[in-house]
Amino acid sequence: MYNKMNTLRKMIAFAITCLFIAGLPFCQSEATTKVTKKTTTKAKNTSTTNKSTANTKTDAASATTPATTVTTSNSSAASGLKEALVTGVTNAVLSLNKENGYFGNSLLKILLPKEADPLVNNIKLIPGGQSLLDDVVLRLNRAAEDAAGEAKPIFVNAITGMSITDATSILFGSDKTGATNYLKKNTINQLTAAYQPKVEASLNKDLVGTMSTTEAWSKLTKAYNKVANSLVGSAYNLAPVNTNLSGYVTEQALNGLFTTVGNEEMKIRENPAARVTSVLQSVFGLLDKK
Repeated sequence: MYNKMNTLRKMIAFAITCLFIAGLPFCQSEATTKVTKKTTTKAKNTSTTNKSTANTKTDAASATTPATTVTTSNSSAASGLKEALVTGVTNAVLSLNKENGYFGNSLLKILLPKEADPLVNNIKLIPGGQSLLDDVVLRLNRAAEDAAGEAKPIFVNAITGMSITDATSILFGSDKTGATNYLKKNTINQLTAAYQPKVEASLNKDLVGTMSTTEAWSKLTKAYNKVANSLVGSAYNLAPVNTNLSGYVTEQALNGLFTTVGNEEMKIRENPAARVTSVLQSVFGLLDKK
């Protein structure tokens, strides 16, 4: 786009130059030039002065216009990307920070750790075991849904601080989730710190009697890990299970969050109908022409 604008500016400058040259004394008719020597001299001096002034203005314009245009263009692109990101993260957070935001989404639903399958399969054999496991899984997802509300202000702060250079590079880059990857890199530590307490609070609610999900998981996994770490466990290739349930849920919740944000980013990039403001339509319309 910049090359096209630069070519247009050159054509305009060439046209102006031609018009300017056409107005010089040597391009005028012979009858016009038959004037007194004094008048001719004055006209030449005036013409020279005007030419110098015009050249100065043209030089100044050519020196400042491209930079101004590029700066304005990049600034608009950055603003468009930032608006798109705020829209995307808002939609993502709203879709997750509600009942069944995780639990009702088969792609994001948080299950018990894969390495806990032997433990889970044995619990299923106990009367009421399946119901207990289902309740635990529900609690994991409710914890993630509760924590999702912490994400938006952290995301918005990172988006606001994004430089024009980073924004334009992300916007016109080949990575369809480039902005999401930028946010993950710059917010993951803050999000983890914000999510974990919310997740812990949810998991510390009573599950069975006065026993919380965290306590029940800790007792089960510690007993299981003793076997897994023994010679018998080694013989049966049993892998120890992560006893830090809140850490596991936080990690899975954030994975789901960035998956959702990435989907929102791709939607705005690829689907014109998702560009709900004039700024989004203008800026992302440039991508359609690439």
